[in-house]
Amino acid sequence: MSAVAGSSGAAAWQPVARGLCIALLGAGLAVWMGTPLPWLLGPLFLTAATRVAGMPTRCPAPFNKFGRWVIGLSLGLYFSAEVMQSLGQHWGLILAGILYAQVLAVIGCWFYHRVGGLDVGTAWFSSAIGTASEIVNMAHRHGTRADHVATVHSVRVLLVVALVPFGVQWLGGDVSHLRGAVPDVNWSSLLPLMLGSLVSVWFFLRVRLPNAWLLGALLFVAAVNLLQLLPHTDLPRWVSWAGQLCIGWSFGDRYRPDFLRCAPRLLSAACVFTLASIALTVGLGEVLSPLVGLPAPSLILGLMPGGIAEMTLTARALELGVAMVTAMQVARMLSVVFSTPAIYRRFIQDREGDRASGAQESNPPV
Repeated sequence: MSAVAGSSGAAAWQPVARGLCIALLGAGLAVWMGTPLPWLLGPLFLTAATRVAGMPTRCPAPFNKFGRWVIGLSLGLYFSAEVMQSLGQHWGLILAGILYAQVLAVIGCWFYHRVGGLDVGTAWFSSAIGTASEIVNMAHRHGTRADHVATVHSVRVLLVVALVPFGVQWLGGDVSHLRGAVPDVNWSSLLPLMLGSLVSVWFFLRVRLPNAWLLGALLFVAAVNLLQLLPHTDLPRWVSWAGQLCIGWSFGDRYRPDFLRCAPRLLSAACVFTLASIALTVGLGEVLSPLVGLPAPSLILGLMPGGIAEMTLTARALELGVAMVTAMQVARMLSVVFSTPAIYRRFIQDREGDRASGAQESNPPV
């Protein structure tokens, strides 16, 4: 009996071990090719390709949580009194980023309804630019097509992650001198920060705040830095690489063999709108740069409709206004998470219900 249980347990972990090997191979290939964010993009693309091809692999949820926790730690270390003073001078830009995200969501809702063939409620959640997992959960709770919402957000994040780091690296110039920098690690500061951040994450989970593993760690570490309670430290590069690998692996693991075959009309609409949003964001960043006195690549990353983890990692890897990009992405994410369901309930839900009732009355059952 114990031998059978042991063999079944080993079999259950084989897809995980296989997936981890594929993710490590993807990272190694990306490092060899010299791509930006190799520990994120390499695992993401190779895992996604093998999953679509039917490879039976799996990435357990704790790996994604670990990756987001590491990102929160690394981003929080960038905040200081000087950085916060600079952010305070650009509060209008942060508000503009929130407004820009809402405008894109309204346009996207119309586009996905008219072109993608979605009902208005599903189109609204599909167009919301926030943490993909949170938005999909919202769509499920409000009775819309969560599978279609997940498809649109998968396309959005995949295209943004695939294109933006390369474009921003090109706009930002040569960054090869940054890759050999060795971080200054102070373990007497880092260990208390890690433990305290886990307590903060636990609190975020208890009160059900969004993106708890990233934001809980980020806000705790940022607060300790701002109050100068501990000497400054950075993360070891291997910890940062491990976090990026887990994020890339977990995101690539979401894809399935039927991904490219399902709802071709919706996939095409998602590709068109995402590419148009990327182009519009690049243009807006270039226009705003001389007006606000900030580098265009930093503005582009702050405004870009991608995931907070991916955009802030890109900013960190290329040293492009990490605190500003983080502040803009976090502010937008919080705004979208709280406003998206409220707008749906206030302006969409009742109208969708009335429309469905009217359709039933005009087509009574036989």
